[in-house]
Amino acid sequence: MARFEVPDGSTVQAYRFALDPTPVQARALASHAGAARFAHNHMLTLVKAVMDQRAAERSYGIAEEELTPALGWSLPALRKVWNQRKTFCAPWWPENSKEAYNTGLDSLARGLDAWSRSRHGLRSGKAVGFGRFKTARARRSVRFTTGTIRVEPDRHHVTLPRVGTIRTHESTRKLARRIEAGTARILSATVNQDSSGRWYCSFQTLVTAKTRPAHAPRSSQRIVGVDVGVRADGLLVVATPDGCEVARVPAPRSLSAAQRRLRMLQRRAARQHGPYDPVAQTKRRPSKRWRATQARIGKTHAHAAAVRRDVLHKATTSLAQQHQVVVVETLNVAGMRAKGGVRKRGLNRALADAAVAEVRRLLEYKSRWYGSELVAADRFYPSSKTCSGCGRRKPNLTLADRVFECDGCGVRIDRDLNAAINLARLGEPADAGEQGPAGSGPVAGRGATRETDPAKAGDAAGDEASTPHHHQVDQTGTASPQGEAA
Repeated sequence: MARFEVPDGSTVQAYRFALDPTPVQARALASHAGAARFAHNHMLTLVKAVMDQRAAERSYGIAEEELTPALGWSLPALRKVWNQRKTFCAPWWPENSKEAYNTGLDSLARGLDAWSRSRHGLRSGKAVGFGRFKTARARRSVRFTTGTIRVEPDRHHVTLPRVGTIRTHESTRKLARRIEAGTARILSATVNQDSSGRWYCSFQTLVTAKTRPAHAPRSSQRIVGVDVGVRADGLLVVATPDGCEVARVPAPRSLSAAQRRLRMLQRRAARQHGPYDPVAQTKRRPSKRWRATQARIGKTHAHAAAVRRDVLHKATTSLAQQHQVVVVETLNVAGMRAKGGVRKRGLNRALADAAVAEVRRLLEYKSRWYGSELVAADRFYPSSKTCSGCGRRKPNLTLADRVFECDGCGVRIDRDLNAAINLARLGEPADAGEQGPAGSGPVAGRGATRETDPAKAGDAAGDEASTPHHHQVDQTGTASPQGEAA
């Protein structure tokens, strides 16, 4: 059960700002992130040791009630044990905020709970493995929920516990205005470092009266379908049920544009003194030039991600603000990239470069913000293989066929536009206020799913600051039978 319920008329939104810390503040942030990693790894070691000890005792025939006491996996249980052990295992613990250690324990509790639920069939999706140790190269992140967390009135500084007031690269006026007006309240702050080495602070806030801006125009096309692709000329193809193409957003292909630079930098790094000695097959201290090259590689990847994120945010915001009903397809992107090996690495890179799954995720919360409705077609709905003119299917359509030619009515139309028209027609029953049956109208196939539920706790929109706390723990001080290895 969620710890926090979002009040009616409010939503949870995240505001993300790039930080410009001093060298002392950067070291403090790195220390907090390292403390979170240490707490996670230390308690994971203890959990594994207790599980192994109990398994060994069972093999000796020891009765269940005489086994070594189990260690609880809930966040309160892990925090209680950590507080008992931190004095001798981490004598430097007062140097950082308690929120740093709580961040590591919280991630461990979530991982163990997900693994336990996945083992017993209580969690949907792919199987979740047992928790892993976090290495020094893992992403640095720490979350603050208590203490002094605020945006300064000068709109160029933020204040965090133990770290102090940090300057931001950009203005914080959007969040500051809402806080001053009393329409926003900060719930938590998450600080993380990206691949380029830059620190960011994401404020998770409770915002009231989040509606469509008055200056945002409504389009005359109430219902549109959105087909997502990976080609340079068609990242998003937007069309209406009557066959009119509304927009065509080109793919930025930022990762493909950076490939030449990445190849040059990665070859340079391979010639330098790296962290691994291939001759002795041992770890070694990397050179300063290798570290500098790795920093440039990280900046290149960060720039490509920023360009991609900018294009997707602008396109999805325009769709949610201008149209009443937006229909998207449900894509199993992980399955699309799962197999194929070397022969389809170009397609896999294009799928990753386009971030096709992000379109639906962004539209899910933006449609709630701006009062529009999002309809998701079934995963197996054949939008590309169905003729938008007569509804006849063409099962032998391949990815190389960019023009759809119907064998029945003879219509010849762009493949992506044809799919967008079929998707748009799925939104007509939703616009009428009812869910149409599967296969109704000219688009035969499965039905669609309406996704207009209110925001749940922790649904941090935009750049998400954190994940929701959903702990359903059936432990009372000790782990339940499902909380340990058999």
